[in-house]
Amino acid sequence: MASTALELMGFFMGLIGMLGTLVATVLPYWQISAHIGSNIVTAVANMRGLWMECVYQSTGAFQCETYNSMLALPSDLQASRALMVISLVLSIIAIAMAALGMQCTLCLEGSGASKSRVAGAGGGLFLFAGFLALIPVVWTTHEVVQTFYRPNVPSSMKFELGECLYVGLASALISMLGGGMLCLSCCEEQDGVRGRRHAGGYPYPGGAGMSGTGIRTTSQVYRNPTLQLGGINASSRGQTLLRTTSDDSHSSTHGVQGAKKPTASGYDITGYV
Repeated sequence: MASTALELMGFFMGLIGMLGTLVATVLPYWQISAHIGSNIVTAVANMRGLWMECVYQSTGAFQCETYNSMLALPSDLQASRALMVISLVLSIIAIAMAALGMQCTLCLEGSGASKSRVAGAGGGLFLFAGFLALIPVVWTTHEVVQTFYRPNVPSSMKFELGECLYVGLASALISMLGGGMLCLSCCEEQDGVRGRRHAGGYPYPGGAGMSGTGIRTTSQVYRNPTLQLGGINASSRGQTLLRTTSDDSHSSTHGVQGAKKPTASGYDITGYV
């Protein structure tokens, strides 16, 4: 039950992290123009993202322009694009693998321990995807902060941290946390299976066995003092029954069994589990 709860929490956290990474990748709010110094009162706000650059005017007009050439972009922006896209692809694959390997799903149900390994592999992909999404977010944050505090950069060219950086940071951490939960649940399930295997299966009451029809039975002996005292009379009655029913072979067989049972010191009471 604990491993199932960890799997569900890890799966939904990974899903939320993937959605947040998608939002941070698409929207242009990575860098926002800083209103400082002579630029404190302005009618225009500039915003930059991975795919476009937008301008917001005080009149309410919002215009965006995509980058025309990919090769003309700075190398750090190209690397950020690639890392975010790879992170999204890995997150989608991780969601599919985690859905197949979780205990609450019916997929791969008869595969045994390989089902939990699939869920663990999905958790590992979530970890790696979150790490890849964290790199461009941290690098862009570092560049924005370093540029902001350079004295030789004019105030109109300085930018502040945009909302997408915060969303990307939170999404990367959530994805990594969800992947860690999936891996932990897989390890706990593997330990439980290994412990049962070394212990020789689940413990059953003494005298338990498997019948030919696949039903487990337990056998106990009930001691009846009355039969112990009257064992001789019961035996004689059984012998009389055997003589009177000698014409039918099937009935005589049951008579012999009936003659033998009372001579024992008790009944064999068998219960089904």
